[in-house]
Amino acid sequence: MRIFVNKMIYNMMRYIKAIVIFSCVLIMGCHNKLPKEKYNQFTFSKSHTYENDSLKIHLKNPLMSPVRIHLESSHDNIQEVFQGLNPIILDQNADTTLYFSISEHFEDDIRYQIFLGSHKKEIQQSKIELPFPKGKTYNIIQGNNTNHTHNTDYSRYAIDFNLSVNDTISSVSDGFVVGVIEDYKYGGKGPEWRSYGNFITVYDSESGVFYQYVHLTHKGSFVAVGDKISAGQPIGLSGETGQTDTPHLHFNSLVPVEGKDKMISIPVEFVEGYKGIELKKNDIVKK
Repeated sequence: MRIFVNKMIYNMMRYIKAIVIFSCVLIMGCHNKLPKEKYNQFTFSKSHTYENDSLKIHLKNPLMSPVRIHLESSHDNIQEVFQGLNPIILDQNADTTLYFSISEHFEDDIRYQIFLGSHKKEIQQSKIELPFPKGKTYNIIQGNNTNHTHNTDYSRYAIDFNLSVNDTISSVSDGFVVGVIEDYKYGGKGPEWRSYGNFITVYDSESGVFYQYVHLTHKGSFVAVGDKISAGQPIGLSGETGQTDTPHLHFNSLVPVEGKDKMISIPVEFVEGYKGIELKKNDIVKK
């Protein structure tokens, strides 16, 4: 009888464990559905009016960095004019008004695409700090030019540090915050998650380089677009949002180059004595 009862208890425990595992998988599956809403890292002021055969477009850059603007239209003659203007470069906090004479019937189909930076800006790169507070030590989980995800022009010189969820991220340089997304909650391994990560973009006006801090936790930004920040200043909390299956900080340095929506990753060197191109998986870095 004792053996029979023990066997019953054992089978019951296995059954309960299976239910718990299934429930966890089910819950995680619900959590890992792609978000329905997509967020932008900054807002941009743009408007246009058409009256008496005249099209007026007003553009205002609210950011503390240059931007490149591409205008598009399905009207062939208007698109031809736009192509001759694109990209329109606006300096920080600058605005402009464009006027076009249009004699044919005009349909309201103008589309705006706004990208950070100016490819005409001369880059004067300098050494930067490691992207976490002093006294901290972290491992590298992915270095430069690797076959996992750091193998495109946009990500070639990115570095992944093994920060845990809610570990503090600090700015590598002085600069201005030009982009913040912090409303996503989850992440996933597949490339379909690439556009759903939280991040902060900082522009160093002295060097002309944009620095991005990616995979922040939900509501994990300490800063807002327009803030002026200093090297070493805490700016957010690390997390596991976007395309990732492990918590970490994806750090990337970017400069704009000629071409639509074109920014490329560039190598960095840290004041603590590390060269980004030399850092490999499992290397230890200390600030």
